[in-house]
Amino acid sequence: MNLTDEKLKYLKLLATKYPSIPSVCREIINLKAILNLPKGTEHFMSDIHGEYEAFYHIMNNAAGVIKEKVDMIFAACMTPKERQEVCTLVYYPIEKLKLLKKQHLLTPQWYKTTLKNLTELAKFLSSKYTRSKVRKALPAEFSYIIDELLHAQQDEDNNQYVYHEKILDTIIDIDSADAFIEALSKLIKHLAVDHLHIVGDIYDRGPNADKIMDLLISHHSVDIEWGNHDILWMGAACGNEACIANVLRNNLKYDNIEILENTYAISLRSLTLFAEQTYPDLPPMEAALKAISVILFKLEGQIILRHPEYDMADRLLLDKIDKMRGVVKIGAQEYQLKDCYFPTLKENDAYTLSVEEQQVIEELRTAFINSHMLRKHVRFLYEKGSTYLCYNGNLLFHGCIPMTEDGAFASMNLDGKAYKGKAYMDHAAKVARRAFFWKFQSVRYRLYVVFMVWKKIPTSRQDNENF
Repeated sequence: MNLTDEKLKYLKLLATKYPSIPSVCREIINLKAILNLPKGTEHFMSDIHGEYEAFYHIMNNAAGVIKEKVDMIFAACMTPKERQEVCTLVYYPIEKLKLLKKQHLLTPQWYKTTLKNLTELAKFLSSKYTRSKVRKALPAEFSYIIDELLHAQQDEDNNQYVYHEKILDTIIDIDSADAFIEALSKLIKHLAVDHLHIVGDIYDRGPNADKIMDLLISHHSVDIEWGNHDILWMGAACGNEACIANVLRNNLKYDNIEILENTYAISLRSLTLFAEQTYPDLPPMEAALKAISVILFKLEGQIILRHPEYDMADRLLLDKIDKMRGVVKIGAQEYQLKDCYFPTLKENDAYTLSVEEQQVIEELRTAFINSHMLRKHVRFLYEKGSTYLCYNGNLLFHGCIPMTEDGAFASMNLDGKAYKGKAYMDHAAKVARRAFFWKFQSVRYRLYVVFMVWKKIPTSRQDNENF
């Protein structure tokens, strides 16, 4: 057989995982069979913006999938109210069981009926998956028992029926029914949604983006397409001062400073003290918002001035302010300012931070870089995230792809080179990953990258993970 170098390369890779002909045949048979199963349910969510309670409820009810399946299975034998009771138990098993206990409704018969109903629901949801995949989803504490119940088969002597009835009776007799219901509910929610897509913007506006991140980290299968608000936090975690100022401005504007101080241990003391001294006539939080806004506009202006290829000179407004007349000139038009008090704004050097402003942003930068919880959450965004994703034939991205008026991809000049479309998104992802992994990887990894660059050998995302 004549093998090209490329085919030989792939065969060698295949041999590392499937070293024998029978193992290859077994995998081919398995994959061919899986192709005939229906695709697992995918759930798409975007623009969550820190609204944990709403997000948590949607996750618990699997965006209506569980109710749909309950109606399909039990429509003929349950009233709408009874079906809703089953759904509520699956969504919030701990809370529902506590309520039923107070109402003295948790009888052995109720437990027996409920366990059978939940088992039937789990069996129905598991039918689109292989037994291997279902086993991996089983809660560890009851995996063997649930596996037995899910695969009960009728037999002529009713041996299986008696066997499974005895399992349910024993669960109730030894007071394990509550824990078993919780385990079954967890499995049902797992099976109801096979894969979760978060199409951008987990952070900002709402107060509990950190809780959302913790929930996503524990999810069985998820990917994230970065939104502009997520990228701001990623940049802030890397120490980018403009991103830090923007994150602070957003959270002060929406009164969400608890996530900064309580969750990520980022103190705003230096900012608030500076703001109170600089803007004494304003309430403390309004003063802090104004102070960080001015710092942000200066830092963004510095970036625009450093990179004329961005073609964003029209966003340079601080040097267009006439404080004496109280106006700002945008293009050929002058606009009246609502606020003319900018004591840190130098007339001939509008975009340089004052000494005090520089000290504030440096302290904040240190706090962002050294926040272990923020680094944990941002690392997860990098591990599970990307600027775009192709999944099951669908292209997923959050937005803001540069386009021309006729609908073609527009070129962006970055680092002396023009990028557009896929190349532009890939380059943005490369820059974002380099910013994080270079900063937080070990000295060993940095020396490795220097060596690879010297040898002109490209590094990959897998290299980052290996280190």
